[in-house]
Amino acid sequence: MTVSAVDLAGELKQLRRGRGIAAPQLAERAGPALRAVCGTAENDENAAIRRRLTDCLSEWTRSLPDDLRTAVLAALGLHPEAVKPFYQDRVRWLAGHLDRDARTARRRIDEGLDRLAEIAVASTSESDEVEACRPSRRWHTEELRVTLALDQPIPEVFEFRRIVADADDITELDLALTLTDSVYRGEVIGTDDLRVDVFHGGLLTSRAMESTDRVGLGLRLPEPLGRHGKHEVAMRFRAEFRHPHFVCVPRHPVDLFDLHVRFAQPIPSDVVQLDRVFQGDVSDEAARGFSLTADASGEIHVQFRGLEPGFAYGVRWKPSEPGPRGSAN
Repeated sequence: MTVSAVDLAGELKQLRRGRGIAAPQLAERAGPALRAVCGTAENDENAAIRRRLTDCLSEWTRSLPDDLRTAVLAALGLHPEAVKPFYQDRVRWLAGHLDRDARTARRRIDEGLDRLAEIAVASTSESDEVEACRPSRRWHTEELRVTLALDQPIPEVFEFRRIVADADDITELDLALTLTDSVYRGEVIGTDDLRVDVFHGGLLTSRAMESTDRVGLGLRLPEPLGRHGKHEVAMRFRAEFRHPHFVCVPRHPVDLFDLHVRFAQPIPSDVVQLDRVFQGDVSDEAARGFSLTADASGEIHVQFRGLEPGFAYGVRWKPSEPGPRGSAN
């Protein structure tokens, strides 16, 4: 079924009435567009539909600005502080939370639901495209731990990765690093521009430009890895560029991504967490997640679980001066 954002937004505005997501006859209240994008089955009962819609809608709201995310969650009865039996009660709660009048609260809700519908439709389409071009599932990353040091003369990325074989005879890993909007954009990124060091776990055997800003890397394992076997790799990347954002856009599934970032002085005041956003939206300030505050050492620490190929996970900040961006794949 082809779903339009306009149809989906209309159904979401119908769903917000009454008890919202807690409506007792949810199977009748949830429209065909909403059920299509959330992937519910025709014979699903209310509990299963409610669980699926809650998971999908909560996930998609993460791509909304904070005020619109709160507005949408409150309107649908998904915000823990706005679980009220009537829509008007939830509007009043939102107005008080935003310190605005009820009319402004309703406008935020309408704006948020319209944007949420766009995100949901794009996410469904994007997921189909990602699935079509996704590499064959021969291995995945069980754990990826990254430390980004921005306070060094040349920024350094330390990467520690544990992979698990999902097929037999895994001999090489296909990795990549993207220098988004770097000073090398449109030019060949040479070995002196991007330094790659393997500390343990394999031998770097190939390096090729996959696009104007993405370098593909081939890492040959010391010996073939059998199905369910595990292997650890440690690498370092260095490049002459600054990072207004750092994200992981995995080619293969990642169970855990643990990221430490140490900022140079002056420490940015506006740092946000990006969780499952489209790679093209990483630099868009409209794509916002939770606000983060660096500690006394100028560091932040975030974790992500269940990373899906093709989506971006990481952090973005506003540097003291405009600069290029970087991301890892």
